[in-house]
Amino acid sequence: MTNPTTGNGSALAWFKSSYSTNDGPECVEVAFAPETVRVRDSKRAQGPQLGFGPQQWAAFVSYAADH
Repeated sequence: MTNPTTGNGSALAWFKSSYSTNDGPECVEVAFAPETVRVRDSKRAQGPQLGFGPQQWAAFVSYAADH
């Protein structure tokens, strides 16, 4: 289940996708919070965020790696 949230998440350490480049389109950023993994659009850092539980995030990453 995802939990949409708002706020800038400035207390979190955000990591940009390895597919993002300085000279091309930006993508997503991920931050690891104590009980959730946060995801946001790197072009809209002040915009909404999605929160995933650790098991849901692991399932997504596994699925994405296979496709």
